Amino acid sequence: MTKKKHQPAIPNRPLTRRRMIQKTAAAVGGFSMLPLIIPSHVLGQNAPSNRIHIGCIGVGRMGLDDLRDVLRFESVRVTAVCDVDSRRADYARRLVDDYYLERGQGGGCRTFGDFRELLAYPDIDAVQICTPDHWHGIGAVTAAQAGKDILLQKPLTLTWHEGRVISDTVRRYGVVFQVGSQQRSDKNFRHACELVRNGRIGRLHTVKIGMVSDSFIGIQPTMAVPDTLDYEMWLGPAPWAPYTEQRVHPQNGYDRPGWMRIYDYGLGMIANWGAHHLDIAQWAMGTEHTGPVEIVGRGQFSADGLWTVHEDYFVEYTYANGVKVLVGDYSHNREGVLFEGTEGWVHVQRGAIEAHPKSLLTSRIAPNEIHLYFSNDHKRNFIECIRSRRETIAPAETGHRSCTACILGEIAMRLGQPLRWDSDAERFTNCPTANRMLFRSMRSPWTLPALS
Repeated sequence: MTKKKHQPAIPNRPLTRRRMIQKTAAAVGGFSMLPLIIPSHVLGQNAPSNRIHIGCIGVGRMGLDDLRDVLRFESVRVTAVCDVDSRRADYARRLVDDYYLERGQGGGCRTFGDFRELLAYPDIDAVQICTPDHWHGIGAVTAAQAGKDILLQKPLTLTWHEGRVISDTVRRYGVVFQVGSQQRSDKNFRHACELVRNGRIGRLHTVKIGMVSDSFIGIQPTMAVPDTLDYEMWLGPAPWAPYTEQRVHPQNGYDRPGWMRIYDYGLGMIANWGAHHLDIAQWAMGTEHTGPVEIVGRGQFSADGLWTVHEDYFVEYTYANGVKVLVGDYSHNREGVLFEGTEGWVHVQRGAIEAHPKSLLTSRIAPNEIHLYFSNDHKRNFIECIRSRRETIAPAETGHRSCTACILGEIAMRLGQPLRWDSDAERFTNCPTANRMLFRSMRSPWTLPALS
């Protein structure tokens, strides 16, 4: 569903957002207190109130970086922030207000502790969702149902089921969606993928991906919940568990949070970094709408302790074209993504690209060859797509397929047996137990829509 373009306002009497709200209220009988939600894009690109109004849901370690990043766009106004930790929400609000006040643009950023209240607030066009992973599914689906355009931090979801529901819901409601796989907007990663796609290294046969690993921590003492934290809301759909600081996030500062290493809230590095590098591998192979056909994995898991995701790991994916994708920590593979072909190789990581022969690095992709989606700024691409209503460089279905590959690898590690995957049906063909692991129950009252 595409959103209709509206005619610009009459030149000699601009139709401001406030006047439109007043006119609409009058049309329904003068009920000026109705909570009318009129996104700014309804008023057209030439309207005086033309800025895209963004709300930021989750303003912790990554959320704060994403907030700062989007502030730089003159066409954007951050109007609301939301976090279940009121100290973090208040800090983000002050950061936003100070930014605009220094530029003579006024303050007035609102704070919320419940994302649903932010989504119901009038004049929010889009949201950035940077919550813990176990909240991604509900947050993104609710935002799409509210008609908000969405930038969602990676990995897309905690489970395959949530990813499928997000992609289907985004399509149904016609909202612009981008997952934070920003390596797609990096020139080196795009160039490496175009070299592979266009056969510059001959026939691709192996992809080697090297990523960091996590560590373990022992059982932690139960602690009193901080007054500033709505812990019940933080847990949300996850199973109830006693509060300890290493389960959630630091109460002082924005260091890496403990939840990223707990299975109830995240999947560990196979998803945290895999969402980036497996996405690049599938982009280069042209399999970003399918996936592997066989997965074999092994991982080291703690027998006890608070942190329950894998530590050392190695996963071998086989694709229908015979390509092997080997994913492991640094004891197995070099950092980044190495594409090996019959006539050469190309290795890419953040800030660097190498190839053999070296002439590949200056190889020009001809007009009649495959050119991948161009973006040199991930956030700018999202903002421009809100304006144009075109698909982003990292849309929901692509993000779902990349995240699914990570999830399949994690399941294979836990089960320790070869798994066969049907990417059309999106089901394992040889293991009912693995199929059950594609879903997780949610703690009441949280639910997701049923699959269509």
